[in-house]
Amino acid sequence: MSQLFELVRAELEQPVDPRVSAMAAAIAGRHGKAARAVLFYGSCLRESQLDGLMLDFYLIVSDYRAAYDRRWLATANRLIPPNVFPFEHDGLTAKYAVLSEADFHRLNGPETRNPSVWARFAQPSRLVWSSDVAAAGRAVAAVARAAPTLLSAALAELPNDQPPLDLWRGAFALTYSAELRAEKKSKGVSVVDADRARYERFTAPALAAARAEGRRRHASWRRRRLEGKALSVLRLAKASATFAGGAEYIAWKINRHAGTDIVLKPWQRRHPLLAAISLAPKLLRSKAIR
Repeated sequence: MSQLFELVRAELEQPVDPRVSAMAAAIAGRHGKAARAVLFYGSCLRESQLDGLMLDFYLIVSDYRAAYDRRWLATANRLIPPNVFPFEHDGLTAKYAVLSEADFHRLNGPETRNPSVWARFAQPSRLVWSSDVAAAGRAVAAVARAAPTLLSAALAELPNDQPPLDLWRGAFALTYSAELRAEKKSKGVSVVDADRARYERFTAPALAAARAEGRRRHASWRRRRLEGKALSVLRLAKASATFAGGAEYIAWKINRHAGTDIVLKPWQRRHPLLAAISLAPKLLRSKAIR
């Protein structure tokens, strides 16, 4: 097995708070036999105090039709992946995104222009639940595609002779620019600086894996930005149907990351999609989202 695969597997196997594992098992149980793996990711990985935070998970399923009782949810997940749902367990609050094993593999690879999945899984994550050893192995293999995809795409835009940590910082800055984000411009720097040794350790194996796949003609980052922001709007529209309390979550996330003080009106709570549309011009002007 490749050095990168072993690095990813070791990272995914690192222990987490028992409440995180319990929540992951509860999320998997919500989708029955379709559940294959649950991954924990995001800023909460670095937090020892989880109360009051919104934890982030990805649920990987065998296929969408088997994962849902309602066919329209399966169709929505297939057409505009992922679906995102709120979840509460044992006093903790979370949201989880649903992807099939096939989509998780594809969205972590260079065949996918949009960076939303491979940018996230080029960062640290944990495999906190799996249905069996085979499912765990497939999850590791999919995650191992993310870092080579990120660096290969970034090197098509960035200077190729910069120090490793600067490469990672620049790469994440590019991916944040390709989504509607509430984070500050320095987010790419802070992600890397939170665990410099990790990114230094991953650089050579990730670049070797990218070279092993051969040279690829990459989409321009201008195209990624245009498509990515449009896709963010579509996902937001879909979330208004799947995410209870979606407007409150959107306001909370923007306030937390951008330092704003948005207070929703009653009609905005009732209509999260219209709330997002009404807030967008103000947020863009203030650069709370980019």
